[in-house]
Amino acid sequence: MCKQDFCKDHFTHAAHKCPCAFQKDVKVPVCPLCNIPIPIKKGQVPDVVVGDHMDRDCGYHPVKKKEKIFTYRCSKEGCKKKEMLQMVCAQCHGNFCIQHRHPLDHSCRHRSCPTIKAG
Repeated sequence: MCKQDFCKDHFTHAAHKCPCAFQKDVKVPVCPLCNIPIPIKKGQVPDVVVGDHMDRDCGYHPVKKKEKIFTYRCSKEGCKKKEMLQMVCAQCHGNFCIQHRHPLDHSCRHRSCPTIKAG
């Protein structure tokens, strides 16, 4: 904010060593784990401050926030398998595992047309 005019080589704050650069060129580092902006004071090294935040104050805990991959449970009575993707029966709209995905394999009760078991 020195409000002086400079040539194309010296118009940036760093190029002309502007004493007012800290007022204009403020960057706030963001934690790569929790995506929270980390405030830094003048003279502090951003990498060190973010590292301290990650060690002490960061709210991101990958062990505690373990996301389940196999979330779609089979609707076949007695089956406890879970799949990563939904496999919905077009006739009864139940969700089934790979083994029970075909209407004949899960004893589908809502058949709109007769199905013949292959082989």
